[in-house]
Amino acid sequence: MTTIFSKIVKGEIPADIVYQDETVTAFKDINPIAPVHILIVPNKEIATVNDVTPDDEQMLGHLFIVAQKIAADLGIGGSGYRLLINCGSDGGQEVFHIHMHLLGGRKLGPMLAK
Repeated sequence: MTTIFSKIVKGEIPADIVYQDETVTAFKDINPIAPVHILIVPNKEIATVNDVTPDDEQMLGHLFIVAQKIAADLGIGGSGYRLLINCGSDGGQEVFHIHMHLLGGRKLGPMLAK
């Protein structure tokens, strides 16, 4: 399975990349829901959180380190931000390549509408 995110990681599809290393790639969301909306994806294709294995533990921890760095670089580390990972259709996942949303730049309000 090749996802749109895998194509971005490989440079086959253009994106506004804000960070990339051998493990993860981070880029601006094309439909942002906050002033800062970055997607942080592992370079390895993993469809959902349910597909994570113990071998992925270090890479998943690295997602959080990268999120912290990006938030600081974008000036929202001190004021706060939200990290969100959706899992499956009912969880709101649209691209089946695990990814973390980094959201910030304003007060975000409650997590979910009732």
